[in-house]
Amino acid sequence: MFNIIVFIFGLFIGSFLNCVVYRIESKKSFLKGRSFCPHCKHTLSWLDLIPIFSYLFLEGRCRYCSKKISVQYPLVELLTGALFSLILWNFGLSLAFGFWVLVSSLLIILFIYDLKHFIIPDRVIYPAILLTLVFRIWNFVGNWELGIGYFGATIGAAGFFLTIFLISRGKWLGFGDVKLAILIGLLLGFPNILVSLFSAFLIGAIIGVGLIFLKKKTLKSEVPFGPFLILGIYIALFFGDQIVKWYLNILI
Repeated sequence: MFNIIVFIFGLFIGSFLNCVVYRIESKKSFLKGRSFCPHCKHTLSWLDLIPIFSYLFLEGRCRYCSKKISVQYPLVELLTGALFSLILWNFGLSLAFGFWVLVSSLLIILFIYDLKHFIIPDRVIYPAILLTLVFRIWNFVGNWELGIGYFGATIGAAGFFLTIFLISRGKWLGFGDVKLAILIGLLLGFPNILVSLFSAFLIGAIIGVGLIFLKKKTLKSEVPFGPFLILGIYIALFFGDQIVKWYLNILI
């Protein structure tokens, strides 16, 4: 029953995150004002804001102007609900669960925004880094040896991405990815950060080659790397320990 409650909670948070992404895009505050249709600007009623069900009931169109509603909205709602359920499964009802729910909300915003605009917005990445830094400092009081592993991973990841950024003069990676690397290091530590980065580069390469093969992109096309890095975070979070053990068993 609690899993269902968390999933439904995630659906509503996903609906709110869609609103936040739109407000950031339009440079408006997401802390005030009611939701409205991005096409006709009509204020939406509560019947229009029920996650998933409103989209299905309205057949993917605005009730007032009949313009199509982006499939982004139900997909983000479902993704958030599913992700919150996985976090509960992984951490149980704990402080870590609350932390990962908060930071995941920010990561979902980053995922969508970078995918659409090829930008990691500072107003989202900086609060995520600060939140994670405070959580890690609290975690490592009295256990600084473990903390060194996390902060070492942070410096290593940030240094690696900064080097790529400087060598390519921002052509291969944006500086937003350097900031995202800082966040990943603080979130995962060592060795899971290696799993995360390897997964991100592997998925990015596969999708990049696929897009070129389908003639959707060329070798000179720009592809946002942030979404792949964020996918890598969750692969490492949920399966990192198993992947590391599997790899070590192969070596031994």
